[in-house]
Amino acid sequence: MEVPRRPQSSFTLALPKPASSALSSLGAVEKVTKKDPMKEKLLERTYDQAGQEKRNLEEAFESDVSVFVEAPGDSSELEDISTARTNSRLPSQDSFSEESSISQERLAEEAKEAKKKSEEEAAAAKERAAQRQLLAIEELVQSERNYLRMLQLSTVTIRSNLQKLQPPLSNLDSMFLYIEEVIDVSSRLLSLLDQKQVKPGNPNFLETLCNSFLSLSSDIEAAYKEYLANYNQVTVIEDGYKQKEALWNEIVKVIKASAPEVNATSLSFFLVMPVQRIARYPLLLQTIQKHTDPTHPAYPLLEQTAHTSIALNCRINEYKRFREVADKYKKTETLTIKDKINRLNSHSIAKKTARFSQHFKHETGIAAKLVDEEFDALEGFFYVLENGILELLENVETYLNHLQAFLACKTEEFDFDMDGEKAPICYKEITTALRQWILPTFEKRMRTLIHKPLCALRDLLVGPRNLIRKRLDKLLDYELIEAKPTLSYEEQAVANTYRTMNTLLLNELPQFNGLALQMIWSMLGTFSCLHKDLASDMEQLFQSFAQQLPHSSVHPAAFWEWAESAVLEGARRLETLCQTVQDTLNAPVVQPLSPSSQRRLKQLTDKHGSGKIYQVMTTVVGSRDLDLNLVKGELVAVISEADTRGDKRRWLVDAGGRRGYVSNSKLIRYHQPAEDPPPSPHLTLPEGMSGVRRHSYTPQSQQLTVTRQPCFQVLAVYDFTARGNHEVSVRAGEPVRVLEPHDKRGNPEWSLVEAGGGQRGYVPSNYLAMMPMGTGPSSSYYPYC
Repeated sequence: MEVPRRPQSSFTLALPKPASSALSSLGAVEKVTKKDPMKEKLLERTYDQAGQEKRNLEEAFESDVSVFVEAPGDSSELEDISTARTNSRLPSQDSFSEESSISQERLAEEAKEAKKKSEEEAAAAKERAAQRQLLAIEELVQSERNYLRMLQLSTVTIRSNLQKLQPPLSNLDSMFLYIEEVIDVSSRLLSLLDQKQVKPGNPNFLETLCNSFLSLSSDIEAAYKEYLANYNQVTVIEDGYKQKEALWNEIVKVIKASAPEVNATSLSFFLVMPVQRIARYPLLLQTIQKHTDPTHPAYPLLEQTAHTSIALNCRINEYKRFREVADKYKKTETLTIKDKINRLNSHSIAKKTARFSQHFKHETGIAAKLVDEEFDALEGFFYVLENGILELLENVETYLNHLQAFLACKTEEFDFDMDGEKAPICYKEITTALRQWILPTFEKRMRTLIHKPLCALRDLLVGPRNLIRKRLDKLLDYELIEAKPTLSYEEQAVANTYRTMNTLLLNELPQFNGLALQMIWSMLGTFSCLHKDLASDMEQLFQSFAQQLPHSSVHPAAFWEWAESAVLEGARRLETLCQTVQDTLNAPVVQPLSPSSQRRLKQLTDKHGSGKIYQVMTTVVGSRDLDLNLVKGELVAVISEADTRGDKRRWLVDAGGRRGYVSNSKLIRYHQPAEDPPPSPHLTLPEGMSGVRRHSYTPQSQQLTVTRQPCFQVLAVYDFTARGNHEVSVRAGEPVRVLEPHDKRGNPEWSLVEAGGGQRGYVPSNYLAMMPMGTGPSSSYYPYC
């Protein structure tokens, strides 16, 4: 009987699944809560416990296997041992599963609490950012209101009180220059914010603020750049006030009395505010942007506004730098020779030498010159404008001078012996009205609207002209260093100065040229309007007297024909009068001789005779060989009336020892007065004789009336040959009629006479003599009775 064999039981060790599942769960939790340190520590501790349990199970399994291998025959004992051991380890596995589930619950709760806490923190941070954004917006708006109030206080209250000081403060208005534009743009910004009626707490207020600032950005730049460029002048004027202690104390008292709530002790306390304000705009806008959520609808607009404020400040700083360069070089310095010598040093001499060398290279073609066609066109147009402005100003000044001379000649005050005639009466009344009301008003308007603006425009030409000249000097310096690969600090400063001046002129010169041209056209139009008003006033004046004139009832065609003929006749008579006056003014005048001239006259007369003596009319400066240099009034004797080549325009003369050539147009015959000339016929009339009353308006002379015997007549004692239209030729013994015993200048050495044939002209008074009737040639006219 075969003993049945014990069946081989397949031994399988079941590893505790809860432990593995716990491990997998722990791994998942570790991934979820990876960033939490507390959770990471808890997971590590749980992982260590699970690993220790696993190692214990593996050791127990190895010990069971070793027992089984050592006693293979006793299978029942092995099963019993395995069963016992398995039963003995079940409580440990159950406890590990419970701990794992507890850990998972704890981790879930902690993760939930952490998430809730992070959400609360995020909400709190968002709330804080919104609060800070609101505070920044309120600070921008409120500070703008306070800033505007301070500017208005300084401009209205303080400025008006300072203007009441006696004596008035000099340059006070220059301190407040361009501040009105700053106040205007600030008030417009606040007005745009108030028009929307949106409070700073409203989400739409940020968009309103950005749109308002962007819409006024160009106006803000225009107002602030001029104010900041002029701010240096403000400090200079205030420093000038501080140098006078008593005056400065009065200014401080006015400031404290005008603004007691502000602890201000100087004007710069208020006037520096625009300088500070324009720099605060980028800071305030960037602060608002920092505390604004990027997801906010107005965030892109806010970012654009912040960038615009920064760019605006950069452009203002650049403009201020350009103005400082312009103010430095556009000044005209009046230096004496001593000041110029004191300024000379090795650096200035080297710089001027280098410029001269570069300019010489340009002129000779050795070096090429930098050509800027745009600037050359602007420069040429500027010089054309300058020439036109100066010429127009000169013409206006000449016009005003002629008008003054016309007003000074008051012809209506003279008596023409035409009382009772309507024409002279109307003429007097019209002339009086012209000189007292119409023409003075016209002159005043001309000086105010034309002359003063032209003078101001002429003064403004100095700055651009100096800048253009200085730019040429800087261009020569720039050409010397342009080709260098590397520049030193000084050379870089030279290059920057040239670029700045060139950019400044390219930007500003077109505007100056345009405004200057516009002013010229405006003044020309004003000039035309002034003359139109003058013609209208004169027409109105003449119409009031037109009915009193003799030709007022004449037909218009006949009137204009008469007016034309009258004007032509008046022009002819005026031309004749002008010619007569010119001849009269050109009449020779005998100058008194000095003792040395008298000695020379005696010497020349004894040597050459009296007929060869001439007098120099104007100063003569010799320009050719053998020419003499003579002064006005010097006496010479003519030796020959032509030079060696036969030129009759050059006379050979003797100047009292010196001999040479003189132009005959510079000489005039000298008439030597006699030592005892015959008595002038009009200076010593016989007693009982009366002269002829002559009127300037009567073309014909009246006949002489004999009142007492005997009668006298005027005769020419010597022959006299006329040398011009203003003189008349007479022969010895010829009777003449004396019209004036002197010339137009009151010189008794010449007399105005009427010779035979009705010819009139001047004759030397010592050539005439008054004799009784019958002693000379028989003549029935020109008696003195």
